Parts: sequence; C-alpha cells; structure tokens
Amino acid sequence: MITLTSDFGTPYPAAMKGVILKQCDARLVDVGHDFPRQGVRATAFWLTETLPEFPPAVHLVVVDPGVGTDRAALVIRAGDHVLVGPDNGVLLPPARALASGGDQHARDIDAYELVVEDPRSATFHGRDIFAPAAAAVHEAGIDRLPELEVVSPAHDVVDLEFPEADVRGDGATGEVLAVDGFGNVITNVPGDALDDHDDVHVDGDPEPTPVVTSYAHADPGDPIATVGSHGNVELAVNRGRGDETFDLAVGDAVELVYAAAFEFEFASDE
Repeated sequence: MITLTSDFGTPYPAAMKGVILKQCDARLVDVGHDFPRQGVRATAFWLTETLPEFPPAVHLVVVDPGVGTDRAALVIRAGDHVLVGPDNGVLLPPARALASGGDQHARDIDAYELVVEDPRSATFHGRDIFAPAAAAVHEAGIDRLPELEVVSPAHDVVDLEFPEADVRGDGATGEVLAVDGFGNVITNVPGDALDDHDDVHVDGDPEPTPVVTSYAHADPGDPIATVGSHGNVELAVNRGRGDETFDLAVGDAVELVYAAAFEFEFASDE
C-alpha cells in the first residue's frame, strides 16, 4: 500500500499516481489532497492522527512550500512504515506516532536523504522526485531500504514539535493547531483541562461557552467547547462553523477562562 497526502487539490495527484503505477502495482490510498496550502504544521498534525490507523505502508507526503529550493528530500523509516516527502518538518511528528504509538521521544526511526539528480521540473517534485521514490521503496521493501542507491543517511533533519498549552487553575492558554472541514477549531489545550467545568469564556467573551461531550448536546447554531477524537479541546458550533463564530484561524492564540474565575475577575474589575 502507498498512501498519498498533499495540498494539491486536482489534477496533480493523478500525475503522481500515474508515475507510481508505471513502476509498481501498489494499492494507492488517498489520505487527502485538500490539506491547507503550504500548511506544514496542520498537515503534520492530521497525519499524526490519521496514519497510525493504517497497516504498514509507504506514506507519500507532499506539502512543500520550499519546492525548487535546496531543502532536502527524505525517506524516513518509522517502525513498520516508511514516509517519503520534503525535509520541512512535516514527516517527523507522524513518524514518531507510527514508530512508538505517539511517543514524542521514540527512537525507532531512521532517516535517509534522497539522492536527487536533475529532476524534470523545479515546481512539481511530487511527480518528479517523491512519487518515484515511494514506488522504489515499495518495490524494494522496508528491510532493503538502506541498500537503495537513491538514498544515503540523513543528518540534521528538520523537526517540528507542536507547542504545549499553559493550563492553570483559572483556565488555559493555547494555540489553534488546525481547523477541519466543518470549521471545528482544534487547539493544543489537552481535553482534561475541561474536566469538572460546565462553561468556559473564550478570549475574554463575557458570554460563557458551554462544555459538552458532543456537538448534538447543544442546539443547532450554539457554540460549544468539547474534546475531539484527538484528545484536545475543540471550539465548535453545532451545525455551524466554530472558526467563524470564535474568529479563530490556524496559528492564533486562544485563551480559555473557567466561568468561576472569569466571574471573579469581572467582579474585581467592577
């Protein structure tokens, strides 16, 4: 199996598939091609959540704002999986998740740099470099990866780690990691920050946002705070868009204040 991930939309993924199918008969599975344009961190987050659900596979990842520059091209073995893509940080978070169940300090990872010689274009390395490499790795098998002539050991690989939220007695300060297709705002605040709280105030809004266990526990159009399948706090709207209601986008800071603390602070200000 070879999975494919990109921010290409259409028709560019079809060209990558064509290149692969000329070289091997792998089963091709699209993870998605509508990831945020040049959204390295958001893509890394989603792949960290998604790829561990797959059986052993080669994962082709092309979200590559540095295409055509001197950034390296990588092949990373992570446990029983292999990732192929640009050296811009997008590969290591999912590699850690694949290697040891999400352990940020996993060591069952080997990184190799692709030997690239005169690619067909400077703007479509997904077709010209990464797709052929994914097919070659699939055909060789993971055990023979170090023997491939197109790879050499990599050093100083670009890493990416998700920021940690600051959880306090009165609330939490964090950051938006991703916004999904429904407009749900996914933060880096751990879900247990909502334990034993019925409401939170988001970014100083005097109107409290109810804490619920799922979207349907609120009326249509009502904003909510909940814990998503990834274990982090989500800000959402039942049958609506949380990003628009809370006016938040990827990379924005977000502050949650527990209702009791907010009321105390508000009364003190008065």
